[in-house]
Amino acid sequence: MHSVSRALLATATLLVSVTGLAAAQTTAMGRQIARMDFGVSGAGQFNQTVSGPIVPPGAPNYNVVTTQYGSNTFGALASVRYIAKPYIGVEFNYGWARYTENYSPGPNGESLFQVQTTANEYSFGWVITPPHLIFGMQPFVSAGAGATEFKPTGGGGLGVPKQARATYYYNVGVQREFADSHFGLRASFRQNFFLAPDFGQNYLTILQHTSTIQPTAGFFLRF
Repeated sequence: MHSVSRALLATATLLVSVTGLAAAQTTAMGRQIARMDFGVSGAGQFNQTVSGPIVPPGAPNYNVVTTQYGSNTFGALASVRYIAKPYIGVEFNYGWARYTENYSPGPNGESLFQVQTTANEYSFGWVITPPHLIFGMQPFVSAGAGATEFKPTGGGGLGVPKQARATYYYNVGVQREFADSHFGLRASFRQNFFLAPDFGQNYLTILQHTSTIQPTAGFFLRF
């Protein structure tokens, strides 16, 4: 987490240093750059609990109903947006979190089987920013798709391989940009949907869709 924070801080510092240059540009390229912003937010990670029978017939616990859930934690979300018009915009998101995937019962009948993992989200989406303010705040809505990569840690990952899952999300929030500062605050409510990870292990495969709720709060810098 510290390394991610340092990287995000370094990126934000670089963006601040180029903001003045971008603002001074009067070329067509400069006008396009002025429509971009970079945001960094803290993000809660509240994972849904799902249950289902182990599906692969060759698994040692085949057909045993297993409950799977990720532990709740706190992560980070970085986004780059390009807003062409109030109803036409796109964004790229990178999310980071570390938590433990829990399976109960375990493959050998143990009460709990745990895999500690780092989850990285990579997604693209469509952004709508209505031109009308609400109590001085600009609302926005976005939705899109991408992938979440689950990478077991060296210590608590039990040696299982990493795995990527297709991910779909929506995001609803508000933001406020302070005049002539290229700086603003942003808060939102996100939800991601994906197939519960099994790390390619047949004794963890329940093929149930799950979701993560992510309340976020942070800042953004406009170029």
